[in-house]
Amino acid sequence: MNISEFNKVLGAVIVLAVIWSVVPIISNNVKLVPTILLFSVIIVFATVFAKKLMAHLFDADVEHDIWRLQRYWYYPKAHLPKAVPMGIILPIFFSIFTLGLIKVSTFLTYEARAKSSRKSRRFGYYSFAEMTDWHNGIIGSAGVICALAIGAISYFLPTNAELLTKMAIYYAFWNLIPASNLDGSQIFFGSRTLWAILATITIILTALALII
Repeated sequence: MNISEFNKVLGAVIVLAVIWSVVPIISNNVKLVPTILLFSVIIVFATVFAKKLMAHLFDADVEHDIWRLQRYWYYPKAHLPKAVPMGIILPIFFSIFTLGLIKVSTFLTYEARAKSSRKSRRFGYYSFAEMTDWHNGIIGSAGVICALAIGAISYFLPTNAELLTKMAIYYAFWNLIPASNLDGSQIFFGSRTLWAILATITIILTALALII
């Protein structure tokens, strides 16, 4: 992970911590903020490295960026003059506007590129060099599965980790939304079956998390 990518991932950590800290701050429970920051670090960096590990298995590299929106419709001229960092603006806007009730957790996008070692192969499983939609979908699903695993493991920890469970499951839920070039879109267009399975599991776990 280069410095530029690290800074963007760190930015996602900060935004995640901010949107989950609104309610504790309003309710005068500021001592919870450091815990939220720690959980944000765990969730964001774990899911990022899960995608990087999956990409490595495909002989590819993955680079993350803040979710930016420039094209707003399908027409050729339907785009903004400059890309807007929606991965920062949208979560903070909804969190402030709803006083922390809606925690939009869509911060990062990713792009997978084949390594030179993959391109040099010509036979067998790696007889094709380019990354396909299926590869991108599997890589994106690694991040969602990682978030769900964190949520499941933290739920059964002997310590009081319900907050980590909620944060991780919500993170998985929002990152499965098939919009723009978010993880959910890459999973959906890579494998609709995989997306449907993950979406079903995540919706069920999100419903359960709401009553924790």
